[in-house]
This record gives sequence, C-alpha cells and structure tokens, in this order.
Amino acid sequence: MATRFLSTVRKFSEKSTRSLREVKIVEVGPRDGLQNEKTIVPTQVKIDFINQLSQTGLKSIEVTSFVSPRWVPQMGDNTEVFKAIDKHPEVSYPVLVPNTLGLESAIAVGVKEIAVFISASEGFSKKNTNCSIEEGLKRTKKVISAAREHNIKVRGYVSCVVGCPYDGFIKPSDVARLTESLLNLGCYEISLGDTIGVGTKTSIQNVIKRVLAIGSASQIAIHCHDTYGQALVNICTALDGGVRVVDSSVSGLGGCPYAKGASGNVATEDLVYMLHGLGVNTGVDLNRLIDVGQFISKAIGRSTGSKVNEAMYKKLEMH
Repeated sequence: MATRFLSTVRKFSEKSTRSLREVKIVEVGPRDGLQNEKTIVPTQVKIDFINQLSQTGLKSIEVTSFVSPRWVPQMGDNTEVFKAIDKHPEVSYPVLVPNTLGLESAIAVGVKEIAVFISASEGFSKKNTNCSIEEGLKRTKKVISAAREHNIKVRGYVSCVVGCPYDGFIKPSDVARLTESLLNLGCYEISLGDTIGVGTKTSIQNVIKRVLAIGSASQIAIHCHDTYGQALVNICTALDGGVRVVDSSVSGLGGCPYAKGASGNVATEDLVYMLHGLGVNTGVDLNRLIDVGQFISKAIGRSTGSKVNEAMYKKLEMH
C-alpha cells in the first residue's frame, strides 16, 4: 500500500506540480465530522473547536447543519454555535441546509454561505433523506432559489459518486448529470463525495473525467472518505485532473450512519502534510492543526484518526 501511494505521489509530482500552486481546503470536521458522534459534544467545545480552526490558516470551515434535531441531535445547537463563533473576515463559515425551513433558520442568524446535497444513489437518497433523487432535486431547487434571493452563496454536494451500500456501483454519467443540474440551479461549486470510501484511482479518474465534460475544474471539489485507505491516492488523482479544492476533516473525524463500516473523512493533517510535500501552498499552519486535532480528539474521548497527527504529536512529546 505504501509503495503504491509513494509511486502515485511521485508520478503526480513530476507531472503536475508545475501547474499546481495552490489548493483550497474545506474543513468539514465541525459538521460532517461531529454529526455522527453518539455522545452529544458540548456546545462550548464546538465553539472552541471552530475558533481554533480559524487560527490555522484554513479559509473555509463548515461549522454546523441547520437540520431538525430530531434527525441529527448532534446539530441541535446550530444557532448557538453559529452565533457564538469568532468570524474572521478572510474565512467563510458555510452551513449545511437540507430544506427551506433550515434555510430560514440560517438566514435568521446571518449565514453567508450554505451547502445543499443530493445523492447519486436512489437507495442512499431514500435512506438518508426519505425521498428519491428527483424529489431531492426539487427540494434543493427551492432552497437554492430562496438562498440566492438573499445573496447567499450555495455550494453543492453529490454523495455516493463511486459506490453505495444499497445500490452498489454508481455510473459516472449519473454523477455528471446531477452535477450539471446543481450547477444550472446556481451552485458555484460541486463537491464530489466518495461517501463510503470505496473509490480507487481508476474509479475516481473515471468520475472526474465524466464530470469535467460538463463543467470546469474550477467548479469541482473532491470529498474522500478513507475506509479502504485510498483517500490520499484518490485526491492526487482528482488534483491531477485539475481539481483544486479538497474537503477534509481534522483528525479524520466523521463516518456515515447509513454506510456500515465507512470510516471518517480524509484527515486534514494528512492532506496538508502531503500537499506541503508536493510544494503546494495551502496557507495552513500544520503545527497549529496538530494541536486542534489533539484538542477535539481528547474532547470526544478517542485517539486521532490522523497518521500525521499521531506521528508529529509523539515527536513533540519526546522533546
């Protein structure tokens, strides 16, 4: 596995680093990372977590979800969290919004950017949002339309872009169709999510190629889970295809309640370490990020899911 990864990075570096100068990282730990934690994380811990992330150089931090606490209890303090965090002018603080009711709540507290989502899998859509893909698109259209009336930026997610625990393999053409629909509705960027982490270099390559046939690389982001240890390789593949925005979660927080065995997002520390090794400017202070990863891991009572964090923190402790 290590040999394959290093080979991929080396080939990528030789081929692409001349044109690869900057990569934007979208930190999704406070929302996507924490939403599946069974124990409710105290509101003040979430606020401190986000405030610390704002000090690392990250330019986009997805802070919460304006969803009914009946469905996602962990996000029941969305209003309190968003209102209390320190908002840096150079950092965006998007929130996930599933419907117009959630949008109204987000508007009430001054949200400037939202994220909407649909699934490329019928089975996952029905399990996750209790509606078909087409019904989800109609719901999303209403949210986007209302958001744009309030000059709120909208980012879109397409989940299960490679595979689904219910429907199996997903056709790249289906992902491209939904990506095009979201762009046409007004999303400025679409994040392609390998929700259960089954993607490989080839499958991600096929999805990116098909999607870029209908949109530009500047409109696309990649969102990889690391269930099979392929996330960094898959991110390199997306970057090689021209993508310059990557979602990640500090200390690899996250998972998926509807995908048994799916692990968290790619760890932000691991992503930053890899990108810096490629000579890419992320604007992120890795040492500060290590501290934040340790903070939230200890707060939720688990070890960091980041290899880089684990290695660097042990090294710091030795000194």
